[in-house]
Amino acid sequence: MRTKQLKKNKINVITLGCSKNVYDSEVLMGQLAANEIDVEHESKKDDANIVVVNTCGFIDNAKEESINTILEQARKKEKGAIDKLYVTGCLSERYKPDLEKDISNVDQYFGTTDLPKLLKVLGADYKHELIGERLTTTPNHYAYLKISEGCDRPCSFCAIPLMRGKHKSTPIEQLVIEAKSLAKDGVKELILIAQDLTFYGLDIYKKRRLADLLIALSDVNGIEWIRIHYAFPTGFPQDVLDVIRDNKKVCNYIDIPLQHINDDILTSMKRGTSHQKTDLLLKNFRAKVPNMTIRTTLIVGYPGETEANFQELKKWVQDTKFDRLGVFTYSHEENTTAFDLVDDVPEELKKARAEAIMDLQSQISYNLNLQKVGKTFKVLFDRKEGDYFIGRTEFDSPDVDNEVLVKANNTYIRLGDFANIKIEKADHFDLYGVVV
Repeated sequence: MRTKQLKKNKINVITLGCSKNVYDSEVLMGQLAANEIDVEHESKKDDANIVVVNTCGFIDNAKEESINTILEQARKKEKGAIDKLYVTGCLSERYKPDLEKDISNVDQYFGTTDLPKLLKVLGADYKHELIGERLTTTPNHYAYLKISEGCDRPCSFCAIPLMRGKHKSTPIEQLVIEAKSLAKDGVKELILIAQDLTFYGLDIYKKRRLADLLIALSDVNGIEWIRIHYAFPTGFPQDVLDVIRDNKKVCNYIDIPLQHINDDILTSMKRGTSHQKTDLLLKNFRAKVPNMTIRTTLIVGYPGETEANFQELKKWVQDTKFDRLGVFTYSHEENTTAFDLVDDVPEELKKARAEAIMDLQSQISYNLNLQKVGKTFKVLFDRKEGDYFIGRTEFDSPDVDNEVLVKANNTYIRLGDFANIKIEKADHFDLYGVVV
């Protein structure tokens, strides 16, 4: 029988899934630290006696990774390597009864809105006054800023409203306080995240106020870049484009998940748009902000996607020439409206279609990168890896986009600093340059 722990508890938080989950873990850890509880994020030391797994339940691959992580930690608990195991996040919100039945040696499961309950179990008080106080897990010079929770969109394939609930905006004043706190700690780049940025403000202000929020955040001293992620295309507030164009602190960058282009697929997906409307939206983006980088994500293999539908999508990608693009294969999710459809595109064909799009995008990216050779860009440096300092232009978000590499053998660049870099060489997804 294991003797009772006499030393203070140490908590290890493991985060899976998207940047919204990263943010939630950071808030959890900030609360624990404020309660003087020892906490680390994805510790490599194996010295924590309590583990909290923050799960993702978005699509099949993410669910599988979350379950495997829970099982791995559950085995550690069985061997006595940890004392307590708690699970939170989207998977736990969505499948709590099943998880409790199938992985019963987890001490307790919590949903996406159960932070106060989780803190209580961990021996901490929920401190309402901790606006903006988080333990960030990203490099010191950039941080995610979640501006709203949940989603009111009816997309047929998406389970996020089941896990995150209805859309709920965070007031501008509160977000400015949080941004000031981050800037005080050295953050220079804010990456705005939400399930749907373009809906921001409708619930509390009765109108879309993303543009007003961008202007308010740009007034925060120390913040030099503000980046927009996850902007829904339908009902996009056009005044945001004016801010992107005119405000030097707002990056000429937008992440706008378009998912597909065929009208029948878009209708079935309940996206509220069409091929023609999407083209008009993108045309307006490029007319108003000519040098804006547009990132999108697509879904292939949606129920009923014919070869003709896919070829339309492929030709559209070729013609539109997105600066950045990612592809998901369709995942058949319980309790979504698309779950009532027949998942009739074979998995191998889904993967082949995804690869075909990414092969096409690789060549588009290479051609666009070649146009940057000889030009000079302001670059924010994130890390040193091997023989290179690695950074990003304002046209690139961390982890998902292109990077700028500068040889470190005869150059010193302080991480978290900006430098002007002249591009000398390009490949499909990276640029190589020297300090000017």
